[in-house]
Amino acid sequence: MNPSLYNPPPHKQTFKAGEVALVGAGPGDPDLLTLQAYRFIKQAEVVIYDRLVSQEVMALLPDSCERVYVGKKQADHRVPQEGINQLLVDHAKRDKKVLRLKGGDPFVFGRGGEEALFLLANNVACHIVPGMTAASACTSYAGIPLTHRQVAQSCTFITGNVQDNGALDLPWHTLNDQKQTVVFYMGIKSLPIITEQLINAGRSENTPAALIRKGTRSDQQVIKGTLSNLDELVTRHNIKPPSLIIIGDVVDTFTDDSLKNLGYLKATESVTK
Repeated sequence: MNPSLYNPPPHKQTFKAGEVALVGAGPGDPDLLTLQAYRFIKQAEVVIYDRLVSQEVMALLPDSCERVYVGKKQADHRVPQEGINQLLVDHAKRDKKVLRLKGGDPFVFGRGGEEALFLLANNVACHIVPGMTAASACTSYAGIPLTHRQVAQSCTFITGNVQDNGALDLPWHTLNDQKQTVVFYMGIKSLPIITEQLINAGRSENTPAALIRKGTRSDQQVIKGTLSNLDELVTRHNIKPPSLIIIGDVVDTFTDDSLKNLGYLKATESVTK
């Protein structure tokens, strides 16, 4: 279906001047945008966007749209969160249609809740447009099901960002179930802590594990190993953020040969072990 031919029913939200739309841009592949996200993107007059929004998604914006970059890296926030919140209010009060474009989903490690609360506290109406979060989209593109009958009955999403004191305080004892898939966002720099603590909590060091870098994009990398050698693989393959860490038996659900027949992998780098 051509998104430009989609006519939303009357009960659907309309994007008005002076409002902000918090839109999930997904993990990178523009094909994964929702129709609602696409509709709001095409109407934007100002976009305030993150580092993880792909160039392919940015290319969908109107040529006349004002672009404001507020991307963050670990320990390197170009604009602090308080400043981003105020930018949204300021542009909305200029009577603009303001698009807050976020990688993944605004409400999954995206601080969308904080932004929405700030907007409402300042009498600015806002829309929440969900996007595909990286954990589900990137693992699917890599041929890794988050749950699989008789293999994994649950999955947990965790941020791997360490605190200011360098600690990563998590309930590690709850993550040692062999039938649980664990996905860490933003965990590459804290990977040595993650692997050590999981093994100490009782997770087998032979548990299958994977790294997915730039998931769903044309230069996607998927590196597979085990909990014990994952940190070594990061160094060997020079894995950098943005990357996901997936831990659990589901990583080995498909063989390398069968993965070659999954259509969405044909434009990506082959799975490497």
